[in-house]
Amino acid sequence: MTTFSSTTGKTHVYTTRDIEKGPWKEASFSPALHDHSLFFEDDGRVYMVHGGGNVRLTELTPDASAIKVGGVDRVIIPNASLAAGPNVGLPAEGSQLRKINGKYYLFMITWPRGGMRTQLVFRSDSLTGPYEGRIALKDAGVAQGGLIDTPEGDWYALLFQDHGAVGRTPFLVPVKWEDGWPILGTDGKAPTTLNMPAGTNGMSGMVASDEFNRQSGQPPLPLVWQWNHNPDNRYWSFTQRPGYLRLNTGRIDTDLLSARNTLTQRTFGPECSGTVAMDVSKMKDGDYAGLGLLQRRYGFVGVEMIRETRSIVMVSAETETPVEVQSVPLTQNTVYLKVECDFKNRTDRAYFYYSTDGHTWTSLGKPLHMVYTLPHFMGYRFALFHYATRITGGVVDFDYFRVSNKMTGDN
Repeated sequence: MTTFSSTTGKTHVYTTRDIEKGPWKEASFSPALHDHSLFFEDDGRVYMVHGGGNVRLTELTPDASAIKVGGVDRVIIPNASLAAGPNVGLPAEGSQLRKINGKYYLFMITWPRGGMRTQLVFRSDSLTGPYEGRIALKDAGVAQGGLIDTPEGDWYALLFQDHGAVGRTPFLVPVKWEDGWPILGTDGKAPTTLNMPAGTNGMSGMVASDEFNRQSGQPPLPLVWQWNHNPDNRYWSFTQRPGYLRLNTGRIDTDLLSARNTLTQRTFGPECSGTVAMDVSKMKDGDYAGLGLLQRRYGFVGVEMIRETRSIVMVSAETETPVEVQSVPLTQNTVYLKVECDFKNRTDRAYFYYSTDGHTWTSLGKPLHMVYTLPHFMGYRFALFHYATRITGGVVDFDYFRVSNKMTGDN
């Protein structure tokens, strides 16, 4: 598995002999090869195809742990964006290289100025070129990915679409072959349905409710969960209070975006909701804790502790500056919070609720107009959070997180 990081300025390569059990070994080297595709040639030589605009081929050592000294390092497609015309917006990037029936096929994306995300395909008889290119798909912004084939001999392109606030939705696009070229879609369109059997697992493994009851030997966090930052493991626990996710504060933060140890799951369409129960009896002055929808323009419903007074608040950062929209007093230790998302037809609205008994819900604040923004490069995410603005050492315990594919409003 390979990736690259603009933060480290390096390309990272991870290898294992057992993909399920590991262990994994890491190697890294400079520079960061942008949007690369790792490619193993039949003669055992190893390459990465990478770059934006000018597409480059760089040879690696046989174990892919470093750039090969004296190896191939050259531009194989200059200004690849021109395959979609001269009005270049986003230079071609996102290389995905495959060798099929002796020919080399390179998938890339470009975004012509004033146009839409467009899928390109290049073909060559030689790895080093020359390559001829053409538009493979230009429909509804469905683009960026690569070719896959099934044991039955069927071909597809796995691409995605920027789909508003819910983020990037995967598209499986049928492919047929004509004159040695992959022809994507149905009459040039990416169909919204396919004549193929549905899977049985649905969204399991992608999102899941969690009662936070961990048994001995179970992983602390299933893969449905992701931290918003690399976590500080000193300040979260399932063992300090069994059956609860405990979030402690260990530093001072100014808002939700800078807070560490925020635990997230992705939202999904066409609609969804998330609910938590939270014990706030050990919060400290200046603490905020609750359930949010995380993106640059976030919103949350939570509890604010000011001196000895707790309040349920709805905060909106729709303008990128967080504003407390509404506040109501809280006089008990346990509170129930709910957020709902309406992504139907790109409505992209979120609604916030609280309850004192877990059954009767009250709307709080105002709907959040959710907007996809590039700084976070993802759709909105459910976010369980606790951060301190004045003093550290506060504690909040989450009893559960329950996710649904329905909106119920005040019910």
